[in-house]
Amino acid sequence: MSPAVRGVGVDTVDLGAFAASLAEPGTRLATAFSATERRQCRERAEARGAGRGAATARADGPDARTSSSSSDRSDPLARHLAARWAVKEAVVKAWSSALYGSPPPIAPDLLVWSEIETVCDAWGRPAIRLGGEVARQVAATVGEGARWHVSLSHDGDAAVAFVVLEGQGSG
Repeated sequence: MSPAVRGVGVDTVDLGAFAASLAEPGTRLATAFSATERRQCRERAEARGAGRGAATARADGPDARTSSSSSDRSDPLARHLAARWAVKEAVVKAWSSALYGSPPPIAPDLLVWSEIETVCDAWGRPAIRLGGEVARQVAATVGEGARWHVSLSHDGDAAVAFVVLEGQGSG
């Protein structure tokens, strides 16, 4: 069997709505990002001139106190986190399309979003890293050698991610 495209996923995120959700106390987004994702997003935002403001506190964890600002729409940290949220959604869509006709191996309400990570190399190129139950279930359903290809971007008021899942063909 040769490698084949098993699934494709795409997702867009409205930056204003995402920033507002990120600012909500108790939001699920507080635990959706790994420490590596939060650190890399914070570093990218700071490199582009953003200080450690309210959005940085929001991304640091579920207990962080925050205040919403009128500049959330252009908040560099929220922009980077939104693109990574789009990747998480696109990964689930690509995986789901690979499993067409089969029930999801993880119930949607039991999915641990932080187990789907976007990590960047030293040159800022993104890759997908899976952990925990998500990694185990992907290996069980698609195969150990599954490869993920990802492209992400943000422009204007939107972030977008495109993901391709490659694995052994089924025949």
